[in-house]
Amino acid sequence: MIYTLTLNPAVDYVMHPTTLDMGYTNRSSQEEFHCGGNGINVSSVLNELGVSNIAMGLLGGFTGDYILEHLQDKGVTCNFVKLDRGNTRINVKLNGIVMTMVNGIGPKVPQSKIDELFQRMEVIGKGDTLVLTGSIPATLSDTIYDTIMGRFAGRGIRFVVDAPGQELIKALPRHPFLIKPNNHEVGRLFDVRPETPEEVMPYAHLLHEQGAANVIVSCGKHGSALVDADGREHISLAPKIRLVNATGAGDSMVAGFLAKVDQGADYATALRFASCCGSATSASRGLARRATVERYFKLLSRQMEEAGLDPSGHPKDPAADASSGSADD
Repeated sequence: MIYTLTLNPAVDYVMHPTTLDMGYTNRSSQEEFHCGGNGINVSSVLNELGVSNIAMGLLGGFTGDYILEHLQDKGVTCNFVKLDRGNTRINVKLNGIVMTMVNGIGPKVPQSKIDELFQRMEVIGKGDTLVLTGSIPATLSDTIYDTIMGRFAGRGIRFVVDAPGQELIKALPRHPFLIKPNNHEVGRLFDVRPETPEEVMPYAHLLHEQGAANVIVSCGKHGSALVDADGREHISLAPKIRLVNATGAGDSMVAGFLAKVDQGADYATALRFASCCGSATSASRGLARRATVERYFKLLSRQMEEAGLDPSGHPKDPAADASSGSADD
């Protein structure tokens, strides 16, 4: 079973202002509500792909009730701890010429609720996957992901960590099954500016050597790179899309990779499928839809074939192709 943990979820209130002038009244042409939080996004995409999972975390107040009701209506299995005081935060996103965001800080979380959450997490055991991703409430320690991995170590749980900066580095000694920074996050970690999968690959190897089994680095329109658990390199192109909204694209990639790995697919296939999940989200106003992902997956295979790349994203060997062609004649 795959479990996701969202400690600081949010209701994303997306507005489409016709103008955005400071000090003046601006009007929106359209508004949307989305259930936000990285772990919730992963659970939602897994659910869309038909992969069983359980969403866990902390919810509070009327906004928490909205998230819980929405997820349950979508068929997502939930096991959240309800806070006695405070409201789950609201993030305001102004989707104009340039996306502008104002993220809420979130409610105070008492230790008693963390204890209750840990008690509920005792069901996670050997062969299960626990996804730790997203921001941490200001009232909790920034080492809580490390605390969780330490508490549940030795149980045969596959940990997935998608966290920024030092939170990610602190997780590496715990040997997570998967981490997924993007190229900009890798750049900040190593004080470099990589853009393409080829440019991030050396740093993916460094993160792999520091403890992560699988390291995916997403590079936007340039595609993505993977150093897998065996130390092998894979590159996927990105399906050609018109960018609509990149929010949740990284979470969608995590969901897609886990979905394929759980189905027994090889890492190269899982990376390509993950890339399609991320692109399907980026090309829509919400999260990826299964039909779109499957359509992109077929198109991406053709796109890589036309680029002369094998399934792992390496240039095909013309000599090998000629040899195999002769054998078939």
